[in-house]
Amino acid sequence: MANSINNIVQVVCDNLGKTLEVPMGTPLLELIRHIDQGPHPFLAALVNNRIKELDYKIYTPISVRFVDITSFEGLRVYQRTAWFLLQKTMRDLYPEHALHIRHSMGDNGFYCEVDGIDCFTEEQTAEIDQYMRGLVAQNFPIKRQKLLTSEVRARYAEQGFVDKIALLDTRPRLYSDLYTLDDTVGYFYGALAPSTSYVDRFRFEPMHKGFLLLLPQRTRPDKLSRKIRQDQMHGIFHEYQSWVELMGVPSIGYVNAQILAGDARSLIIVAEAFHERKYAEAANAIFEAHRARGTRMVLISGPSSSGKTTSAKRLAVQLGVLGLRPELISLDDYFVDREKTPLDENGEYDYEALEAIDVELFNEHLRRLARGESVDIPRYDFITGRRTWHNAPLTLDERSILIVEGIHGLNPRLTPEIPEELKFKIYVSCLTSVAMDNLSRISTSDNRLLRRLTRDYAQRGADALATLSRWASVRRGEEKHIFPYQENADIMLNSSLFYEISVLRPFAEKILREVPDTVPEYEEAHRMLKFLDNFIPMEPDHIPPTSVLREFIGGSSFRY
Repeated sequence: MANSINNIVQVVCDNLGKTLEVPMGTPLLELIRHIDQGPHPFLAALVNNRIKELDYKIYTPISVRFVDITSFEGLRVYQRTAWFLLQKTMRDLYPEHALHIRHSMGDNGFYCEVDGIDCFTEEQTAEIDQYMRGLVAQNFPIKRQKLLTSEVRARYAEQGFVDKIALLDTRPRLYSDLYTLDDTVGYFYGALAPSTSYVDRFRFEPMHKGFLLLLPQRTRPDKLSRKIRQDQMHGIFHEYQSWVELMGVPSIGYVNAQILAGDARSLIIVAEAFHERKYAEAANAIFEAHRARGTRMVLISGPSSSGKTTSAKRLAVQLGVLGLRPELISLDDYFVDREKTPLDENGEYDYEALEAIDVELFNEHLRRLARGESVDIPRYDFITGRRTWHNAPLTLDERSILIVEGIHGLNPRLTPEIPEELKFKIYVSCLTSVAMDNLSRISTSDNRLLRRLTRDYAQRGADALATLSRWASVRRGEEKHIFPYQENADIMLNSSLFYEISVLRPFAEKILREVPDTVPEYEEAHRMLKFLDNFIPMEPDHIPPTSVLREFIGGSSFRY
């Protein structure tokens, strides 16, 4: 409690495991002097479970936990600060060209392009690297101030930020925040480090039309991400990004503008038509593989809430049009009973581990199906955590195509006895290409989290607190069990819809607001609520019943 006589405030510091007493108005940076930071500097702090920058001043009793790059919260601060430095660097070196941070690559790399430049040489990326290190050495302060939105808009206009203006104009507020770094302004939808010196580890490498910004990994912060060839992944991102630009919706401000103009229905129709075309193309590729090499099994993998199940069902429809007989199996139905699920390093159920699947039973069923036998396929009840049987025998014939969907679909250990020529592998993910603005990409994991929150609440009996408490473990599992195999796919499918977060907003907001501010998960809930506030809500009335989005919001014509 605060002492009104001598203006002393109590601070419960989780990093120290004790309470400190400090004068009112003390910035968080002053507290750090009492703490052994370890090998990595603190980048920000969770104050009463809400992320705050280190210049935040204390006037009331608080609890605080300082974070570094080894936490998800700290990693995001590092990323955003690096993007701001890169913005300043490119503005100084290439003042007539706009920088775009397109998408993530690998563990913690970001693919960037610059308007009007189709190729970067090693000499150019070395110059970018050297200039940015100069900004780090000069230790420029990074400041945030609240200004009249009209003034912020004018500052954006001075620097040609039409993308930021588009979002600002569709979400009008009297006041807005503005970050400054020397003579450069911007905003990055989350906390930044106090100064440029905090971001001292990075590397640039030429790639495709642009370059790759490589940053430290959360789990190994002393090591920079490796340049990984993800040509298929890059191709999917590039195709969709080019398409949304052609449709006139490259960033959220433009999507919002069309919704406000009453064009929501046309947005849905066009986005869904694009999806249908991609599913038809995938089905044609499977059909040709079936004719050329006798492919009998389609394995569909992807991270949580990527739309694997609906993608499998829509592919089945397209394969049926081509005269094949698709049969669907979900790997989720081969989960072992909950008490047999392996535990992760934190002692929690590790549903992302391959050992959470009864691989032996699954392969036994594959062998029996290959012999022409009828097999009862199990059904897993997510509420009870038990496998059940629904007495609907499955039998395959010469026109049958077995579609297996699940996060381990591309792991060779799942189907070791099936010859490669009999398998067709597909990777599905929600690879968001619409951006907040040119420099602030929408994380694919954030998009998937919104889907999962909505689905789990309605269909799996899990509230937001339960889903958020599991999310870090889910992401660790994806990094370990899914992403290493994604380039093994024969084709990739992007299940994102550029309008979908506008639809998810009303569903997710209601769920997220139930998270109390007394739990650590409140920070993530609060961050997601602030993120959603940038989107104009859209009613789901015109979304077709076969849409991937129906898997999460309900109303699908498919059975799950």
